[in-house]
Amino acid sequence: MKLFNAFLNDESGAVTVDWVVLTAAIVGLGIAVLTSVGGGTTSLANKVSSHMATQSVTTAYGG
Repeated sequence: MKLFNAFLNDESGAVTVDWVVLTAAIVGLGIAVLTSVGGGTTSLANKVSSHMATQSVTTAYGG
């Protein structure tokens, strides 16, 4: 019975649970941000790529 009471009074696992919950919240927030911003960044990258493809490079020495 003494061992069981010691197990019930031990709070060392509570810190681990707190960290797991905080880590899950941060990961969830990161996924939400990536989902909401992902379409805009893809569109912007496509616009930049298409603009750069139409550019030409000239050199000062005529080569």
